[in-house]
Amino acid sequence: MIFARSIFFNVLFYVNMIILLVLGLPCMLAGPRGVMWLARRWGRSSLWLLRNVAGLDVEYRGVEHIPSGGFIIAPKHQSIWETFALLPLFPNFTFIVKRELTWIPFFGWYLIAGRQIAINRSKGASALTEATTQAQAFVQSGRQVFIFPEGTRRPIGAPPVYKFGVAAIYDATAAPCLPIALNSGLFWPRRSFLRKPGKVLVQILEPILPGLDKQLFLQTLSERLEAATNSLIAESLAASPRLAQDASASVKTRDQSPSG
Repeated sequence: MIFARSIFFNVLFYVNMIILLVLGLPCMLAGPRGVMWLARRWGRSSLWLLRNVAGLDVEYRGVEHIPSGGFIIAPKHQSIWETFALLPLFPNFTFIVKRELTWIPFFGWYLIAGRQIAINRSKGASALTEATTQAQAFVQSGRQVFIFPEGTRRPIGAPPVYKFGVAAIYDATAAPCLPIALNSGLFWPRRSFLRKPGKVLVQILEPILPGLDKQLFLQTLSERLEAATNSLIAESLAASPRLAQDASASVKTRDQSPSG
């Protein structure tokens, strides 16, 4: 049943996205606000499909911690899920993305029209400087800047690898950083088409206020985010023996693979 529902959801997920990309083209005429409006509709419709087709719901906790104005959003990254499921929470966001995504027809056009921060990773340190400069301007204009602190999706149980980029942007923008813990990887694992039923837990933590030095900030962010994430994972595993069994098997398979 999970297999069949996952296939059905995946088909509808991409059909829904293509329809919105095509029908939403006029939104680009309104600039970033129009693109953000459409992106939040995409997030809500995708969550509706997940709930009604795949049986996967979501519970947001700590929404009262979301500040107003411009700030940094630092979510844990385990799945594609958080790239759309967090969008309805923020009115005027921008993502830091790799430049190559802007080359994709339709999707890339929206990234450009929505003024997302597209960087050329091959430039190394200068790419971080460019991202920092743009993030500073966006935060000052009242936008919320998404940056995944680990840079890429990390599977459940994998050791955390926090990048220095988030600390550099925190320091340069002098803005609050909003950590977001979640356990989406239990239900929508990376490199898997399965969408397991249940409830993704999202914990929005208290903002880390500006003023910390970069090393202390990175340590504070990683400690708080990892502790909250591990707590959410443990809560869901305790409520579902099937999930616990799947998670254990996944970790064992990864540990036995040549790449570790």
